[in-house]
Amino acid sequence: MKSPIKVFSEWVDIGKDDGMEKNHSGSVNNMIEFATKNLNKYTFIDAGCGNGWVIRSLISDMKCIKAIGVDGSLNMIKKARKLDNKNEYFCDDLMSFMPKEKVDIVHSMEVFYYFKEPGLLIKHIYNNWIKDGGRLIMGIDFYVENKSSHSWKEDNSISIMELYSEKKWKSFFKEAGFKEIDSWNYGKGREWSGTLIISGIK
Repeated sequence: MKSPIKVFSEWVDIGKDDGMEKNHSGSVNNMIEFATKNLNKYTFIDAGCGNGWVIRSLISDMKCIKAIGVDGSLNMIKKARKLDNKNEYFCDDLMSFMPKEKVDIVHSMEVFYYFKEPGLLIKHIYNNWIKDGGRLIMGIDFYVENKSSHSWKEDNSISIMELYSEKKWKSFFKEAGFKEIDSWNYGKGREWSGTLIISGIK
């Protein structure tokens, strides 16, 4: 079993990281549309940004005045910086990263369950990343109700993948202090429960 960071660093070497945009763009577009619909301008952090594809997608949005990507994989960050010299990318542990300025939106897709204690990460983001009135929005495909995802930890030989229910994920948001917590599923199929999206306001 390998650490998540090691697995995703290896994905860069073989070009597998490019599939992240293809597989997740629908869910991410849905999340960003929801998070930004009532904003005239915003600042943005992508937590676990990978090769930076989400940040690059915001370059054309005139409402986005600053976008930052953070990831624990140096290979991913190197690729992000190579592909995009307009935005900022940091290689850091999300549990210890401290942005210079808090932001309006923190977004994360397929990241939080790779942490042994995701509730602590969500609390850290609440306390240190987000402005008052700002939003955390996350999407995950690996969760209890999405039964077809349950084998992924073994399939990919990843050492840390924490499987929680929708109710438990929402409780992490509530315990951190978030209000107006919403959740929904995007992209349901016959044997696919879709991306679980959860959002909360500080």
